[in-house]
Amino acid sequence: MDLAQFAIILIFVGFLFWIANNYIPMDRRIRQILNILAVIAFVLWLGNLFGTLDPFPWVTK
Repeated sequence: MDLAQFAIILIFVGFLFWIANNYIPMDRRIRQILNILAVIAFVLWLGNLFGTLDPFPWVTK
């Protein structure tokens, strides 16, 4: 994955979460949990992308 593709995916996912946070009515705690889960998923994806973290070692590539 090149840098441009990474940037496009990051912008798209960020835009989706911005829409969810601003236009979908939900409790503040649920919104906070959703954002924390998004950050954790992003860190796992980023670590897996660069090969520094393999969160699912039982899955073969």
